[in-house]
Amino acid sequence: MNLSVKIGNATFANPVTVASGTFGHAEKYYNLEEVKKLGALVPKTVTRHAQTGNPPARIIETASGMLNAIGIENPGIDGFMAQKLPSLQKIGVPLMVSILGHTDDEFVQIVEKLNGQSGIAALELNLSCPNLGHKVLVAQDPQAISRLVKRIKRVAKFPIVTKLSPNVTDISEMALAAQDAGADAVSLVNTFTAMVIDIEKRRSVLGNVTGGLSGPAIRPIAVQMVYRVARRVKIPVVGMGGIMTAKDALEFLIAGATMVAVGTANFVNPRAPLDVLEGIKEYMKKYKMKDIKEVIGSIHL
Repeated sequence: MNLSVKIGNATFANPVTVASGTFGHAEKYYNLEEVKKLGALVPKTVTRHAQTGNPPARIIETASGMLNAIGIENPGIDGFMAQKLPSLQKIGVPLMVSILGHTDDEFVQIVEKLNGQSGIAALELNLSCPNLGHKVLVAQDPQAISRLVKRIKRVAKFPIVTKLSPNVTDISEMALAAQDAGADAVSLVNTFTAMVIDIEKRRSVLGNVTGGLSGPAIRPIAVQMVYRVARRVKIPVVGMGGIMTAKDALEFLIAGATMVAVGTANFVNPRAPLDVLEGIKEYMKKYKMKDIKEVIGSIHL
């Protein structure tokens, strides 16, 4: 049974990874041999400089999901390379490092610092975090996507995955902009901008006022977006958004995703990505499939 997939010149043993920010830096998982079964690890997004994140409250549970407004708390690229990356490299699983620059120059500076590092299979450009207070995200502007991806492709030594926002009119237009600028893949969806109000205090529950909605509540919308994007672009799609089980992941794969990322489920069940991987294998055995390519994009119309 062949489960391997490719993004650019990077090969992953299977299509299952984790969504940035939901697996931390995998600190609690270093000694677990099972983690090595995953196709890739995506650490929490790293920025040029250290960030403390948004004020509390940062997370609230909602019906069939959760809102978060963490604000990309991280040690910055220098701190990441000194404190986090060495342990991640020891795990032996290909890393898809998620990065975010507040300017084009910052993105380039981060990429240049990572270029000489081993164990990195690809870079994920986080263009779509909804919790940073910007009026317009890069992922909401096709010209900005094109400009940034072109600039990063000129310096990056790794395949580039462009992470897109669902908070747009037509996400497939953003995916096309990324593809035409040279991106090796796109990942979607990031969280939906959302809000919960404490009716007694008449204030937002989150310290940042709004946050990003994730979890099973968004899955049917995410599957539809992955389906639309996969039909318009020729590059691989990394699908995510409310994947809790193997059945959920298979929806994304059948819709056209090449890889799937498990996110919110990690807060409920840290073993969820491994359960998803085992479930995909069982599905392929059931239907006598020998290659994951028989699943990817196999939707009947």
